Amino acid sequence: MEQTQTVWALGDYHRFARELVWGFGPALVQACEISAGERVLDVAAGTGNVALRAALEGAIVVACDLEPAQFEAGRREAAAAGVEIEWVQADAQALPFADGEFDIVTSAAGAIFAPDHQAVADELTRVCRPGGTIGLLTFTPEGMAGDFFALFDPYVPPPEQRPIEWGVETHVRELFGDRVSALEMTRSSYVESRPGGPQAFLDFYKATFGPMVALYGALDEARGAELDRAALEFVRRWDRGTGDAAELPVEYLLIVARRA
Repeated sequence: MEQTQTVWALGDYHRFARELVWGFGPALVQACEISAGERVLDVAAGTGNVALRAALEGAIVVACDLEPAQFEAGRREAAAAGVEIEWVQADAQALPFADGEFDIVTSAAGAIFAPDHQAVADELTRVCRPGGTIGLLTFTPEGMAGDFFALFDPYVPPPEQRPIEWGVETHVRELFGDRVSALEMTRSSYVESRPGGPQAFLDFYKATFGPMVALYGALDEARGAELDRAALEFVRRWDRGTGDAAELPVEYLLIVARRA
């Protein structure tokens, strides 16, 4: 695969993940009941949020991502944890693995950003063995994430399929169809918290979250100021903090499917 830089190479995704969403890994590993000796593929793995936790359980883990810039931080984390992970550059819509190669296939808020949802579902299903498990963590449109993605709408062309659609149960059922024999979807939530209040929360996203870094970099001063006002209003709208920290609740959908 030709190595091309994506928006996820901008900012500091590892810092973003460690400080806001690092709890995704344990949640998905527990939901998929990952154990020693199982072959696990984590798709759109980033810096190893799920892959590291699976490896700590003794699984044989491959972590793949379209953006290889994330692998260096992932390798550091794996070395510090004393585990081995194979890192592979790969597109979630065209995975370079054999049919049924893995016992468990996961993705935590990663593969949802690929533009062709059906291609992703097809590939996740294809590389999972019959009777194996597919586990995903996605965001719901009714929660904070849906409102967050809407911030981008006035500034970028709308995608044919939005990442947030992976948080709609009927959409997920249609994507997998009868290729899964069981499909369990559970709504839950976590809190994104940053000290310093709403402005500090927004500044953290602007410095670390690649898509936001890319968007601000493409806007002129006036449009950037307009986005700042809308984004700060968004943070204040969702902030439930009572002290000097901003605390935004985020609803997510935990999906666990059994390959037919």
